[in-house]
Amino acid sequence: MKKKTILLVTVIAAAVMELIDTSIVNVALSHMSGNLGATLEDTSWVITAYAIANVIVIPITSFLVLKLGRRNYYIGSVIAFTFFSFMCGQASNIWTLVAFRFLQGIGGGALLSVSQAVVFELFPKEKRNVASALFGIGVFVGPTIGPTLGGYITEFYDWPWIFYINVPIGISVAVICYLLLKEPEIKQEAGKVDWLGIFLLAVGVGSLQTVLERGETDDWFEANYIILLSVTAFFGLLLFIWWELKTNNPVVNLRVLKSKNLSLAAILTFISGVGLFSSVFLTPVFAQRLLGFTPTQTGLLLLPGALLAIGGLMISATLLQRGVSPIVMITIGMFLFVLFSWQMSHLSLDASAGMITNSLIYRAVGLAVVTVPLTTLAVSGLDPKDIPQGAALNNMMRQLGGSFGLAMVNTYLTNRNAVHRTDLVSNITVDNPLAVKRVSDYTAYFMQHGFGMFEAKQKALKAVDFVVTKQSNLMSYNDAYLMVGLVFLFSLPLLLLARRRKAGVQVKVVLSDH
Repeated sequence: MKKKTILLVTVIAAAVMELIDTSIVNVALSHMSGNLGATLEDTSWVITAYAIANVIVIPITSFLVLKLGRRNYYIGSVIAFTFFSFMCGQASNIWTLVAFRFLQGIGGGALLSVSQAVVFELFPKEKRNVASALFGIGVFVGPTIGPTLGGYITEFYDWPWIFYINVPIGISVAVICYLLLKEPEIKQEAGKVDWLGIFLLAVGVGSLQTVLERGETDDWFEANYIILLSVTAFFGLLLFIWWELKTNNPVVNLRVLKSKNLSLAAILTFISGVGLFSSVFLTPVFAQRLLGFTPTQTGLLLLPGALLAIGGLMISATLLQRGVSPIVMITIGMFLFVLFSWQMSHLSLDASAGMITNSLIYRAVGLAVVTVPLTTLAVSGLDPKDIPQGAALNNMMRQLGGSFGLAMVNTYLTNRNAVHRTDLVSNITVDNPLAVKRVSDYTAYFMQHGFGMFEAKQKALKAVDFVVTKQSNLMSYNDAYLMVGLVFLFSLPLLLLARRRKAGVQVKVVLSDH
C-alpha cells in the first residue's frame, strides 16, 4: 500500500510538472527576449513550440506505449523532458531555446495520459471517482500556478530557473518509476507502425496549433503562411481521420469515440480547457497590467481558490461515489464558472484584491466540480485496453481547447480594445464640457509644476490618452471574461445528450460501464 501511494504521488507530480510548463514561460517572455537579444515575437515561439509538440504526441501516446512498453516509454519520456528542460536553461540564443523547448514538449507528451492511466490502474473500478479527483488536482493546479510560479522565479531569480526547477523533480520521478512502475496486467500486441497516420497527425495538428498560437500575433489571414497552414491543417486532419478509420493498425484509434461517454466528455473537456487556460491567461495580466499587482501578489490572488479547488475535487468524487448525478454536478460547476465570468466582467480599476480573490474562488470550485465527472465520464464505458487511448484523446481535447481559448481571447481583446478606444476618443471633443474640463484640469496641474502653457497642454493630452488607453483595456478585459462565460453557458444544452434513454434505461447507465 505504501509503494502504491508513493507511485501515485509521483505520477501526479509528473503530470503537474508537465502542465505547469504549458504556462510557466508566459510571464518571462520579455526577460528572455532581452537576455537572448530576440524580438518578443520570436521569443513567443518558446510557447508555441512546446504546445505543438504536446498536442502531436498526446494522441499517439497509446500507440507508443504498446510499441515501446509503458514502463520504458514513460521513464524515457521523463528523462527526455528533464534533460531538455536543463538544455532550455542553457540555451544561448532564441532558436536553440525554441528547438530544445519543442523536444521538451515531445518528452512531456507522455507525462499526462500515461500518468492518468497509471492513476486509474492503482484504484479498483468502484473507486475511479477518487482517482479522477486526484488526477484532477494536477490538471487544475498545473496551469493555474504556472504563470505565478514563472513570475516569482523571474522576479527573484532568473528565467533559466523556470526550466532548471524541473530537473530535481524529473530525476526523482524517473528513479521512483524505475523502482515501482510495472507494465499493465492486460498486454496488447502492437501492430505495424502507422507511418502515414503519424505524418498526417503531425502535419494536421501541428499546423492547426501553429495557426492558433500565432494567428492573432500575425493578424490572422493577413499573413500568407497562416492561410497556407490553415488549409494544410484542414486537409491534413481530414485525411488523418479518413486514414485512421480505414487502416487496421491506426496510430490513434478513433473508433473509441463510438463511446457516447467519451465523445460527450471530449466536447465538454474542450470547453473546460477554453475556460481553464483563458482565465489563467486573463487574470494575471489583468491584475498586473491594469491594477499594478506584482507576480507574487497575483499568486496570492489565485492561492485561496486553488486550495479550495482541491477540497472541491475530493468532495465531488465523494458525491459521485454516493450516486449524485454527474450531469447535476457538471451543471453546477459550469454555472459557478459563469458566475465568476460575470463578476470579473463588472470589475473596475478600483477593484480590490479581495474582490478578485472571491471571484477566483467561484472559478476554481466550478472547474474542480466539472473536472472529476468529466474525467470519469471519458473513460467509463471503455474496455480497460482502450482507457489509455480514451484518456489521451480527452487530454488532447483539453490542450486544444486551451489553444482555441487563448487564440479566441487574444483576438477578441484586440478587437474590443479598438472598438472601445474609438468610442472613448470620439467623445473627446470641444463640444464635450467634461472632456474640455479634464484637459483644462490636467493643463493647470502641469503648469503648477513649472511647465509652460504649450508643454503643459501636450502633457495634458498625453495624460488623457493614457486614461483612455487604460479604460479601453479594462472594458476589453471585461468583455473577454463575459465572452468566456457565455461559451460555458451556451454549452450547457449539450448535457441533454446524456439524458437520452434507451429502452427505459436511466441516465446513470450512460455514465456507467457497459
